[in-house]
Amino acid sequence: MEKTFNLSRREDGIAVLTIDVPGESMNTLRAEFGPEITDVLAEIKADSSIKGLVIASGKKDCFVAGADISMLDACKSAADAKALSQQGHVVFNELEALNIPVVAAIDGVCLGGGLELALACHLRVCSLNTKTMMGVPEVQLGLLPGGGGTQRLPRLVGITTALDMMLTGKQIRPKQALKMGLVDEVVPESILLTTAVEMALKGKRTAKKVKKSLVNKLLEGTPVGRNIIFDQASKQVQKKTQGNYPAPAKIIDCVRQGMAKGKAKGLEVEASHFSELVMSTESAALRSIFFATTEMKKETGAGDVKPRKVSKAMILGGGLMGGGIASVTTTKAKIPARVKDISEQGLSNALSYAYKLLDKGVKRRHMTPAARDSLMSLMTTTTEYKGIKDADIVVEAVFEDLNLKHQMVKDVERECGEHTIFASNTSSLPISQIAEAASRPENVIGLHYFSPVEKMPLVEVIAHEKTSAETIATTVAFARKQGKTPIVVQDGAGFYVNRILALYMNEAAQLLLEGQSVEHLDKSLVKFGFPVGPMTLLDEVGIDVGAKISPILEAELGDRFKAPEAFDKLLKDDRKGRKNGKGFYLYGGKANKKAKQVDESVYKVLGLTPGTDGEQSEVAQRCVVQMLNEAVRCLEEGIIASPRDGDIGAIFGIGFPPFLGGPFHYIDSLGAGALVEKLEKYQSRFGDRFVPCSKLKEMAENNQRFFD
Repeated sequence: MEKTFNLSRREDGIAVLTIDVPGESMNTLRAEFGPEITDVLAEIKADSSIKGLVIASGKKDCFVAGADISMLDACKSAADAKALSQQGHVVFNELEALNIPVVAAIDGVCLGGGLELALACHLRVCSLNTKTMMGVPEVQLGLLPGGGGTQRLPRLVGITTALDMMLTGKQIRPKQALKMGLVDEVVPESILLTTAVEMALKGKRTAKKVKKSLVNKLLEGTPVGRNIIFDQASKQVQKKTQGNYPAPAKIIDCVRQGMAKGKAKGLEVEASHFSELVMSTESAALRSIFFATTEMKKETGAGDVKPRKVSKAMILGGGLMGGGIASVTTTKAKIPARVKDISEQGLSNALSYAYKLLDKGVKRRHMTPAARDSLMSLMTTTTEYKGIKDADIVVEAVFEDLNLKHQMVKDVERECGEHTIFASNTSSLPISQIAEAASRPENVIGLHYFSPVEKMPLVEVIAHEKTSAETIATTVAFARKQGKTPIVVQDGAGFYVNRILALYMNEAAQLLLEGQSVEHLDKSLVKFGFPVGPMTLLDEVGIDVGAKISPILEAELGDRFKAPEAFDKLLKDDRKGRKNGKGFYLYGGKANKKAKQVDESVYKVLGLTPGTDGEQSEVAQRCVVQMLNEAVRCLEEGIIASPRDGDIGAIFGIGFPPFLGGPFHYIDSLGAGALVEKLEKYQSRFGDRFVPCSKLKEMAENNQRFFD
């Protein structure tokens, strides 16, 4: 059997331990490697000719990407999970206790358990490779670093820096790692191993002391000061997580106890907290998202059909969406993009949009000016159909006007090649209606991005009944190259994400008209777990945009999508939200810089007096059950292919609370019967917009679940 850990001895007395998991593109740590590691360490201890040890990777661009997450799903109890953590502790303690210098030579990804392995070494050197990244992202899976990270990291880089890394899961680049004392040297890739060997030969076994600010020295150096740090961190965590995620508080507790009572006690607390988190529903939900997105990366969206290569793209429209789409095409996908707009102003907006985003990278020293300019050169502009004959895909991002989109289809079919894909970024118009103008409807598809394009991870790829499998596969591959997570949905007004969002927003509007205050509505949904509340969201998206989508959805899908008529009053008062500085909240000169303030005049416009605010959980529930019911209806109608796609679409498209795993995982945790009961109770009080869909009723009768 091929080994993962291979020890080679050099003539100068330095041994190199190379980690190379057979048959995998990335190194991950697994429980079954335990005996092999123990044997290697015993062999090193027994050989007095070994004067130093370098740990390196046999994989390109990857030191160790972390522990294998599937191990955690195999844990049947907290005791199983605790044993995993303790096994890691034993191995890393043994490594740290070797009486020869141990140096980690880090090239590429070094995350989670990989960084914990490096922390157990006496010294660390990393390469300047752009793929070299270090971090402890366990919190993103509802976990904490369970291989000693909560103890070794604060002792190396200081409590404040370590907490920042562990509570955010942020990734650290080489130069930043050197500055904070996470590594001792940073060198070009070509001399990484040589440098590591030299460091081991010098025989130093203590890392450089990091220069800390006076404030940090005072705070971290005394028990009182440390308590201030932990208390502040706890307050910030509570504010950010609303108490919905248990991992951050447990991370703080591990560090607090370890610093007060010593490393051995800290490791004991770490193993205990780690085991509780592995068994928590929050971590199970977050891990399900990780597995789902990993699985989706392997899919084409069209079975066995292979995508065509996209060598050039064209974007129609230089507005906010068009500029964003052009930007991710050139900077993420590295595909040349030609932007067409009727005005020079639109084109200059698209260019400056992309430039600003890239220039942020230059200012933060993540990119050189030359690299920025090289990426900018991939974007060209035109006011006429010139230089676009060879475009493989055209993404249309013009106004929501069917006649205008029909004109675009005809223009593209006339000016581009017969295989050119026409992808519409419409947010509500059915793709089949757009394709009616096409002589090659098989090339027409929907590609719905969310704003702001560079930040939002989801795109909906919308196939109408005549879209070819090759068009679907090519569009999915194109979106993935842009750094997006694509879900393939079937055609229909609002597709999936905007359709489930519309009912949620309408219900929030009904609650507002019943006398709930704007801030109470928003706070209730943030407490539930959404990143922002519905009123803030409406201000961000644009009240006018919401008003345009509602009639389309109502015409296609029926009365339950009817938006409250009072909203017409907002438009008559020229309230569009943040974009024109007039919405539910105050913007510009009137706004408080520190905290958002409601524009109280909005109540008068709507003819309302906010009354007594209802119970937060009840307010949230009314909005959320509408979304859940509609998500199941979309599955029933075949708009989405699976509950998995429905969960990913809601989490990545509208920020459905990740710790609940998505609408379908959440329904499983509530029980279909309990949800039907809630909906029927609301139906008797508020009318038929709450009628449970037939699939949900059927599942309730048969006590069924979406996931095993």
